[in-house]
Amino acid sequence: MSLPSFLADDFRQAILRLLPRGAIWSRDQGDLPSLLASIWGQTFARNAQRATNLLTDTFPASTVELLQEWEKSTGLPDPCAGTSATLEQRRAQVVARLTDSGGSSVDYFVRFAATLGYDITIQEFAPARAGLLRAGDPVYSEGWSYAWRILAPGYTAVFFCAGSSAGESLLSWGSGVLRCEIAARQPSHTIVLFAQNGVNVLTDFGPDIG
Repeated sequence: MSLPSFLADDFRQAILRLLPRGAIWSRDQGDLPSLLASIWGQTFARNAQRATNLLTDTFPASTVELLQEWEKSTGLPDPCAGTSATLEQRRAQVVARLTDSGGSSVDYFVRFAATLGYDITIQEFAPARAGLLRAGDPVYSEGWSYAWRILAPGYTAVFFCAGSSAGESLLSWGSGVLRCEIAARQPSHTIVLFAQNGVNVLTDFGPDIG
């Protein structure tokens, strides 16, 4: 269902239809009642557009003018997105926080990252065990039992959105929000690593795992 849309001329005609009948209430375009109706029609059209915008701003995934209010409700903005976050990035972070139900499983973190706009996989580790190693396998120490690594693409595109991204870049990328939000939710006894295209871009948020 499309949103209602009324032009200034729609309101002008409505105002004229509501006027009394008589010689002084001429509907001719050059006469005073019609001129006044044209002026008032523009005001009503602006108010109607603002009301329509409110329907869009009611939902955090599409909000524009009320984005700051949604951010205040979720403890945002914060350092995660930096100082030049796009509108889409800011909205995704709001939605992710509003829909976050908590968890510590692989599926939970994959879903949470997807809400933020990132397509990730997670790699878990296990210490080396005699008889289970094959030639060329890494020899992990016991500390690696508490480590896990997030594998993300080399970049995650955040595209310009027509009609709501005025003044923003046509394409931007980065994973600062992902790293910061995941670090805030990682189980306290674990160490999370981040890699893009197989290359570690952030070592950990905890002690050395050896």
